[in-house]
Amino acid sequence: MSTSAVRRLSALAAARGGPGAEPVVLAQRPDGTVVRSGSVAAKAHAPDADPAQLALRLRVAAHPLLHRVLLTPLACTGPGPDGLLGALPDGRPMTLWPYGTPVAPDAPESAPWAEAGTLLARLHTVPVAALPGPLPPMRGPTKAARAMTRMRRSGAGGTAAAGVVERAWARLPAWARGRAVPPRTGNTLCHGDLHLGQLVRHPAPDGPWQLIDIDDLGLGDPAWDLARPAAWFAAGLLPPADWDRFLGAYRAAGGTAVPAGRGQDPWPRLDVPARALTVQITAVAVAGAAAAGRELDEVERAMADACYRIAELPPDQGP
Repeated sequence: MSTSAVRRLSALAAARGGPGAEPVVLAQRPDGTVVRSGSVAAKAHAPDADPAQLALRLRVAAHPLLHRVLLTPLACTGPGPDGLLGALPDGRPMTLWPYGTPVAPDAPESAPWAEAGTLLARLHTVPVAALPGPLPPMRGPTKAARAMTRMRRSGAGGTAAAGVVERAWARLPAWARGRAVPPRTGNTLCHGDLHLGQLVRHPAPDGPWQLIDIDDLGLGDPAWDLARPAAWFAAGLLPPADWDRFLGAYRAAGGTAVPAGRGQDPWPRLDVPARALTVQITAVAVAGAAAAGRELDEVERAMADACYRIAELPPDQGP
């Protein structure tokens, strides 16, 4: 993103965030840049984001049924419905949000896994008919295919890690690779990219936890929203106690992605989505490592090892 666009985001955040606050860049990636000034964060969305779909996702986030589930966007006097969607001078869509305190990355023992499970269950049980629509599909299942494309274009081809990812990808059912109709498309409101980086406390610093980032929000199979924590658990990166807290809170709050009841096996519903997320996460890691000219780190190697185990499975079979 250009320096002038970052400056424009900073100015927009500062105009709403209070005088005297020094703008801080919180994230800067090709698919999204976030700048904070005081109590407000300004976000530039991906250049290829569909403005109509993004405006609809914003209206859902602002709906009373999602109060304290999704962070509520701020009006930015833009051209979109309800004034929630603006645009930068280069045409890139932008939004304004209240700043929330993120999860502390250096305190895993205090990670809000139970809160994440509860919020996800509340999201999955919102009556879709009461929301603005028609809602687009949630983008979770398509992201693995995009990650594979990114890896293949990164220059990582021919490396051992890329070969393992390709083999694991080939072991997924065709519908999980976007080559057939999924057996369950779902009509549930889903987040589309659930991980701990998508939770903040609002009002800062110690308000209730809420979900952020509506770029992938839409209708779909709720099992995909549990897939990343499930993949981490299966790879040994998420301790069993944290997985139990997350899944137990999700079930206690009425989540519909897996059978209710502690004794019910969740894996028949989570197996394929978790394997797809394992491939996606590893493909992104391999692409990033190739671009930076470095080796995979410890966490990335754990995901690559999980891909190796998937690659050794017969096609379309679970672990």
